[in-house]
Amino acid sequence: MADYVKRLLLFGPPGAGKGTQAANVAGRLGIKHVDTGSMIRENMDQGTPLGLEARSYVERGELVPNDVIIRLIDDRLNRDDVASGWLLDGFPRSLDQARALSEMGPDNSEPVERVIFLEVPEEVLVKRLSGRRICSKCKGVFNIATLPPDEKDLCPLCGGELITRPDDNPEAIRNRFRVYRESTEPIGEYYENRGLLVRVDGTGEIEEVTDRVMNACKAD
Repeated sequence: MADYVKRLLLFGPPGAGKGTQAANVAGRLGIKHVDTGSMIRENMDQGTPLGLEARSYVERGELVPNDVIIRLIDDRLNRDDVASGWLLDGFPRSLDQARALSEMGPDNSEPVERVIFLEVPEEVLVKRLSGRRICSKCKGVFNIATLPPDEKDLCPLCGGELITRPDDNPEAIRNRFRVYRESTEPIGEYYENRGLLVRVDGTGEIEEVTDRVMNACKAD
């Protein structure tokens, strides 16, 4: 069996399938999928000191600031359950966060072994996102392109109404791409300059993309 690197970042544009691929790849490698949003909610629900600090901003309708997010990630990556590896999803979202992450290894070293960038043409992403629907009850996420014609309005899991997210209309989607290019693409350049970035074709069937990502995670 091939050897794989097991401290990974996975990122790409909105609609590239990051969450799906992160879960698939983490499962195949037997490592933790560390989703930033879930991590913040977990800390808030458990009432940890960092969670209470994050909650104070959320309850005021403010974004959780960089330094709190960075401390949450640092704490998470030092727990025993990620000793064998981790895949970070949703972090870093800025160059400041990327630089901070690069000092979270032993003796302030770079902990990331590989950065996988999912590449998908923008026109494909617009089609994917504009067809996305969310169940109003169970919050499941679906795409009308993959649902039977007579089930495009109801959730196949619980029968709840399928709704369109406000930011999933074409104009809002293209604005998200603009924000992504301005704030997130420089992170790709940062990791490319550090020799850690591998670009992977994110088009095609889910399992095909997972196979490509796994191939990109093979140890040198």
